[in-house]
Amino acid sequence: MKQTAKALVTVIVFTVLLLGGLLFINRGSETQATLNIVAVNFPGYDFARAVVRDVPGISLQMLVSPGAEVHDFEPTPEDIKAVKSSSLFIYTGGESDAWVENLIKDLDDTKIVKMTNIVATVEEETVEGMENSDEAEAEDEVEIDEHVWTSLRNAAKIINQIKNDLVEPDPRHQTQYEQNAKSYTDQLASLDQKIQSVVKNTTRNTIVFGDRFPFRYFVEDYDLKYYAAFPGCSEQTEPSAKTLAFLINQVKSEKIPVVFYLELSNRKVAETIATATGAKTLELHSAHNISEDDFEGGRTYLDIMTKNLETLEEALR
Repeated sequence: MKQTAKALVTVIVFTVLLLGGLLFINRGSETQATLNIVAVNFPGYDFARAVVRDVPGISLQMLVSPGAEVHDFEPTPEDIKAVKSSSLFIYTGGESDAWVENLIKDLDDTKIVKMTNIVATVEEETVEGMENSDEAEAEDEVEIDEHVWTSLRNAAKIINQIKNDLVEPDPRHQTQYEQNAKSYTDQLASLDQKIQSVVKNTTRNTIVFGDRFPFRYFVEDYDLKYYAAFPGCSEQTEPSAKTLAFLINQVKSEKIPVVFYLELSNRKVAETIATATGAKTLELHSAHNISEDDFEGGRTYLDIMTKNLETLEEALR
């Protein structure tokens, strides 16, 4: 009996050690497979978050702080260190993150997603009545409009590129990446159809922004006309009397019911136009960045664009 009991204890101990060893190996391989993803701004962060949902061993970081002005962002030494140690780095490729170009020259082992390289881009434009910067007029320099993600169709292409660039270094989770990407892009396609339907079934096709205008790709998807106070990357916040008068006249003459302002904006220009015309002010969110509360609450690009559909519908009545 004693020998039988001793043998049983030996078997149990051996089994525990074996399982423990296997668990250690599994944890070790999981650690080695960890991917560090760094995105400069919210769109890249959210697209990557959607693709890696429920996949273990992923580190995901957004460099621009929630609530911060993206165009004023300057990387800290810690930010640069994070980029250099990343497995996948996502950035826009426009004026607001021009600092990236020199940094990525040394990133031999990092997959790089430059959003403006994935989709067709257009030049930033100055439409009738818009306040142009003196600097831009002096330099007569053409810049691409970097806000490519405001098109849901572009967003889907960027998401699929992120998925592809994750599958190569982590093929074990290929199925999960593909399923996640498909789920998100399917939802974007459905929302795109709903926006097309709203625009098609209204007699109005003009929107007015008492703010910067980062929605060039969005309005081109739906053949909308727009007026705005400033171009999308303008640093100006105070329009001239001429610009204000033009926008007020357009709202009055076309009986436009809503004047838009951007997220994280002081709303002053939109409210001035609204006061002069009787129009309502509403936010149309470009998803360039979100508030700290929204970030902590897990708000997504899809959430933002779904809310934009409701807002747009009201503006086009």
